[in-house]
Amino acid sequence: MTSEITLFVNPTAGRGRGAHAAQPAASALRDAGFSVRTVLGEDAGDALHRARQAVAAGTGALIAVGGDGLMSLALQAVAGTTTPLGVVAVGTGNDFARALGLPVRDPAAAGRLAARALKSGGVRDIDLGRAGERWFGSVLASGFDSRVNDRGNRMRWVGGRFKYDLAILAELAAFRPIPYRIRLDGGDVREIEATLIAVGNGSTYGGGMRICADAVMDDGLFDVTVVADCGRATLLKVFPKVYRGTHLSHPKVTVHRVSSIELAAAGVTAYADGEPLGPLPLTATCVPGAVRVLTG
Repeated sequence: MTSEITLFVNPTAGRGRGAHAAQPAASALRDAGFSVRTVLGEDAGDALHRARQAVAAGTGALIAVGGDGLMSLALQAVAGTTTPLGVVAVGTGNDFARALGLPVRDPAAAGRLAARALKSGGVRDIDLGRAGERWFGSVLASGFDSRVNDRGNRMRWVGGRFKYDLAILAELAAFRPIPYRIRLDGGDVREIEATLIAVGNGSTYGGGMRICADAVMDDGLFDVTVVADCGRATLLKVFPKVYRGTHLSHPKVTVHRVSSIELAAAGVTAYADGEPLGPLPLTATCVPGAVRVLTG
């Protein structure tokens, strides 16, 4: 393996933590004997182009420094290649790193782990979801949760987690069950009314909400969590349980393990790894072993 690796950095992640995190991560890698080249990019499109260029040029690894948004970009660059992905998670949610048991908001430790993995071959092949041309590592959200994301993204006057708490309250006030059409593993189309449908390659979204609590990232299957139609009072009781994963035992919640799912619903935007994916309908497929991750 080449000793030159690429540090893929989002300087604005976690309210500026990305810029500060790059230095200790790079220092840990250089101390281990690696040559480190940094890729920033003027915007998301330019950053992805530069990351793909580094992968095509044969970089020894792409080390992503940022939050789940940057991890999502990094996945688009390395999925389906032999280039391993390193994770220095310093964003707000960090769900991809959490699901893999990697350091969170400790860039020096994450850099040391990546260096050890590169030297020892500590690489784990994990599955990814694919919807159209987009890859995702954690959860694809649709329904109540994606509408919370929509509303939160429009609330420019407040930041951080508080913004999404306010968005949840606002969406609860306006919520109505959503008519979905779904097809699991190419079976019959089913028409259901649901609060949300989450397609999990990983177990968490939203900074540790265990919506697909039992999902395993290398079993070749999604865990699809369906929260059936329920009133506001029931939703208020069920939703806090998501942080512990105990919502899965509620009678309004069902889980399906599938390799593909087709989702359709009017007026619903899907989000994957916290980033807008586009309006339904869509088809998501679990691709086994689609990315190699440095795990120590």
